Amino acid sequence: MQLRITEMSERNSLQMTDTYIGIGSNLDDPCRHVLTANQHLAALTGTQWIRSSSLYASSPMGPQDQPDYINAVAMVKTALTPHQLLTELQAIEHYHGRERKRHWGERTLDLDILVYGDLRIVSEQLTIPHVGIGQRAFVIFPLYDIAPTLHIAGLGSVQHLKNRLQESSIRKLPITISSCSGGESNWRQ
Repeated sequence: MQLRITEMSERNSLQMTDTYIGIGSNLDDPCRHVLTANQHLAALTGTQWIRSSSLYASSPMGPQDQPDYINAVAMVKTALTPHQLLTELQAIEHYHGRERKRHWGERTLDLDILVYGDLRIVSEQLTIPHVGIGQRAFVIFPLYDIAPTLHIAGLGSVQHLKNRLQESSIRKLPITISSCSGGESNWRQ
């Protein structure tokens, strides 16, 4: 993947917001999609990739006639507005062949803005914190990996949310984002 390099002086002049992105896939080599999505996040202009959680496997939340999901959460610092970031995430999904066939249906890649600083947004296009975040083990357990003390506006701490969920609905995989490499990733060329 060819990353855009931003000079440090440019980065320092931008107001950067801690943002957490949910990543999920259950089609066409899901691990590869999740891993390369992190590379694509690192390449976004005005955005600095900080870290990602371990990978987790979970049953589908919607229709059960689809494969299990691979999930992770990435932390980035971004100067993009929430709506600009949403547009960029949708471009990454499109690059990965995302098709919206049915609600909660299978997908090659799903990228969701979970938390954007302490901002709360409810609009037709975007809800932050993400809808249902506190009830989804496949979001909270990976988020806990990288931000256990994070406070989510209107919901409380990630630790508190994790304590209310059952870990049996997901399983941590013995592979991490940082221990992997590879996959095509020239989505911006």
